[in-house]
Amino acid sequence: MILATGNRHKVAEMAELLPGVDLRPLPAGFEMPPEDGETFAANALIKARAAHAAAAAGERVIADDSGIEAEDLGGAPGIYSARYAGVGVGDEVNLDKLLRDVNAAGGNRRAAYVCALALVEPDGSERVFEGRCEGRLLRERHGSGGFGYDPIFVPDDLPPGDERTMAEISAAEKNAISHRGRAARMLAAHLGLVTAAGGAPARGERP
Repeated sequence: MILATGNRHKVAEMAELLPGVDLRPLPAGFEMPPEDGETFAANALIKARAAHAAAAAGERVIADDSGIEAEDLGGAPGIYSARYAGVGVGDEVNLDKLLRDVNAAGGNRRAAYVCALALVEPDGSERVFEGRCEGRLLRERHGSGGFGYDPIFVPDDLPPGDERTMAEISAAEKNAISHRGRAARMLAAHLGLVTAAGGAPARGERP
């Protein structure tokens, strides 16, 4: 399968989530079209369709679009998570902006990571799998693992009293509860594959 992304972190995570799958990157020089959809699913399909058009005959293509939604910000940054503080800025700048905005908004620190994983088959048929990971945002960073907004996100799926962020838990723990892990398991089940990371379906998780 071709994974339609240029994000090396996503490539590494997806390789862990789909062991044994020959996961290949986009062809050299491939330019991704603008992600101008209004939902995670729409943007995932934009990327998957573009990669499918450039793929060799018989190749499956998958693409994901993911981000974080803060309740007190009306679901922002949402589909703009990767460019929340501007185009081309890094994770640290985006995270700083989210912290400032949530701190200024009030006391509600509820948030959710969301992932839409689109599959385009060789014949052009399409399917989208959506996973969520609910949690809350801290007021300062904790942990050096993960990427994106992980250092301030504490998932609900951890045991009571466990205050670790996504940047502090192990890769195996993260894969079992993350939005991307849940979407990948749904894809794997659809394809009849066995995944490395177990985990129960999350609220709102659906094909």
